[in-house]
Amino acid sequence: MSDVLLVLCTFPDSEQARQIGTVLVEAQLAACVNLVPGVESVYRWQGKVETAAETLAIFKTTAAAFPAFGKMLTELHPYEVPEILALEPAQIAAPYRAWLLNNVALPDR
Repeated sequence: MSDVLLVLCTFPDSEQARQIGTVLVEAQLAACVNLVPGVESVYRWQGKVETAAETLAIFKTTAAAFPAFGKMLTELHPYEVPEILALEPAQIAAPYRAWLLNNVALPDR
């Protein structure tokens, strides 16, 4: 298992994604977040197919921080069922991995 995770999460708009992303980076539960506005999502919700314009956030965190990261993200997120999808990268450049690990605090929660 990798110690680095990429977490995908959609938000209703860039401002909410930026605000929540900033909180998670300031709390050192994520090293950084990339915001990708202009994503169109098609999904099934409460028996109907819906579409929505969203902003995709790509968080970089660690496996050790993920439980606290996921808890805080869920608490702050405006959606009833937020998308929180963690992926392990197949490869990662050593200098970037070191930077990421140095910028995510080991949770003592």
